[in-house]
Amino acid sequence: MSPLSPARLAQLHQWSACHRLVETGGEVAAFLLAFREGCDYDSPNYRWFASRYPKFLYIDRIAVSAAHRGQGWGRALYENLFAFARETGVGAVTCEFDVDPPNPVSERFHRRFGFREVGRQRYGAANKLVALQCASSTQV
Repeated sequence: MSPLSPARLAQLHQWSACHRLVETGGEVAAFLLAFREGCDYDSPNYRWFASRYPKFLYIDRIAVSAAHRGQGWGRALYENLFAFARETGVGAVTCEFDVDPPNPVSERFHRRFGFREVGRQRYGAANKLVALQCASSTQV
């Protein structure tokens, strides 16, 4: 995941359609940030979906702190996001994960939610290769 400054996070929060935060014991355990079509987000992956899908919810990032992994927070955030997509009439939930370098943990996690590859692209200074994914909001 790309690092974020507080100012950039505040901007992303303003653009987001869905920004969820899990707090436990007075600390942030996990968060999720997602965007709808039509926002000004400049991510190359978001732009890829924007050029191909008229209506979608793009998961930009999900993070679970190391101290809270394995407690189901990622699953709970995705279940909440899929419910949000259904409630707001969005059928396509989109995201990406790295395939070069590979991220098999993320791939397995996304398969459980019905994500399927719809494209690939390289981007950034590191020339990362990502698998662009889409799932139906009715999957969950």
